[in-house]
Amino acid sequence: MRILHTADLHLGRQFMGLSLEEDHEVVLGQILETLLVERVDVLVIAGDVFDRASPPNSSIRQFNRFLKRVSEETEAEVVMISGNHDSGDRIEAMSVFSTASRVLVRGIADAVETPLVLSDEHGEIAFSALPFSYEYAAREVFGDEGISTPADVIAAQISAAKGQVPEGARWVVVAHAFVAGGAVGETERALTRVGGIETVPSDVFDGADYVALGHLHKPQEVGASHIRYSGAPLAFGFDEAGSEKSMTVVDLKAEGVEIRTVAFRPIRQVRSLTGAFSDLLAGTPSEDFIQANLTDENPLIDPMKRLRATYPNACHLAYDRQGRAPETKMLSVGRVAVTPIEMVGDFMKIVRGREPSAAEVEIVADKLHVSASGEEQT
Repeated sequence: MRILHTADLHLGRQFMGLSLEEDHEVVLGQILETLLVERVDVLVIAGDVFDRASPPNSSIRQFNRFLKRVSEETEAEVVMISGNHDSGDRIEAMSVFSTASRVLVRGIADAVETPLVLSDEHGEIAFSALPFSYEYAAREVFGDEGISTPADVIAAQISAAKGQVPEGARWVVVAHAFVAGGAVGETERALTRVGGIETVPSDVFDGADYVALGHLHKPQEVGASHIRYSGAPLAFGFDEAGSEKSMTVVDLKAEGVEIRTVAFRPIRQVRSLTGAFSDLLAGTPSEDFIQANLTDENPLIDPMKRLRATYPNACHLAYDRQGRAPETKMLSVGRVAVTPIEMVGDFMKIVRGREPSAAEVEIVADKLHVSASGEEQT
């Protein structure tokens, strides 16, 4: 059986204020093309279909058109779950309009994880679709007050799903989680509150023949070759400049899997350019998303507006200053984070050659508190 694993479409997302609707339309078309060319049996979408719980109506219509084409133009079944960006209720509602024999759509966790069971020449294959769930919701669903981390949530879902897998069937798990060892980018939203433990150990998926993961935007395997993130189809930050985006084709054999990737061909790349303003301005015109790092020593007049004559989608500009003052360099050595009070103290040491007194520290702390609470009067 052949599976096409995708995730993290994030329909409705913008790139630093610029619409990605056309970019999404292109990658959805490439997913459809791959379903046909590769003769895929099952399309898996492992969460974060939309970028937020209330996506634009245009994004909802765009995705509905895509699903309609998948249904009408291909023979592929669809297995889809909600991610942490999605509204679970919205994703769950899509199952109402589905053909039950061909589609498994899950938006809300359930204590009874009924799989979609398909067959090939080697026997039955059970697909368990485990939608993203926060801990408080999972405690209610599973009646377990001990659920306190994303790992506990996944463990409860896996336990519920295992009991529904037919004896002797191969098992595919679809989940949206941060599995320990995964490489994180700048644009993934945390799955738990600040200070919480959000990683899930890979051994929670023991017994599965393939695990199709969503949440991390870089294509990668974690823990084992059959536990894999397909990654997002588009780059959503400049930390992903130069990275290749892909979907994952999985051939599920009688024993084991064969995995390969099919690259996406986005209409716009994400690139960082460094150089003198005049050199960048004379570069090859491009519709790519551009981050410009200028090496010019002196500030320029309205450089972004002028830069957009060559790069219409330039969306970030900074000066790559060289030769910072030795005192400034010294402040950052060996320091992971600096509090505002420490910063003021460092400044006083440079300017006055001494540490601030206790009274001065108290004045600074009081002013910072007033400023943070918005109580300062003019």
